[in-house]
Amino acid sequence: MRILPCLTLSTALLMLAACSTAPVPAPPRGAPAYSRLSPDQASDIAIHALGLVGTPYRYGGNTPDSGFDCSGLIGYVYSRRAGMAPPRTVAQLGGFGQAIAPDELRTGDLVIFGTDRNPTHAGIYVGEGRFVHAPSTGGTVRMDQLASGYWSKQRTAFRRP
Repeated sequence: MRILPCLTLSTALLMLAACSTAPVPAPPRGAPAYSRLSPDQASDIAIHALGLVGTPYRYGGNTPDSGFDCSGLIGYVYSRRAGMAPPRTVAQLGGFGQAIAPDELRTGDLVIFGTDRNPTHAGIYVGEGRFVHAPSTGGTVRMDQLASGYWSKQRTAFRRP
């Protein structure tokens, strides 16, 4: 009959181990809405986005197997690395999270191109003036410089989910 206490103890330990992951803390009361991502999560988002460079572009695509469009790439990365589901369209991403100034930019932030009323493209900032995005039909997910010729001429906004 010594098996029953051992079995009970083993079951209790397994249940405790399954619950041992620390919960994501809620932001402090009064903290800005855009502080929900920890620096580690933001870095993880950037690293994951970099790992998808080379994935084919596909309009409406939102997985590595089917390919990505720009908002599909963002949704995929954020859902996998931060557990959040950003809006699905670029127009909706233009209002997602909190607007931030260029000097506040950190890895994992969103880069939105176009005007406030008509965003046309989006990517994920990965640091050192670079962003990852799914640019166009026939292309692949790639990393570009914000200061490069084409992108430097585009109106750009930054958002922190």
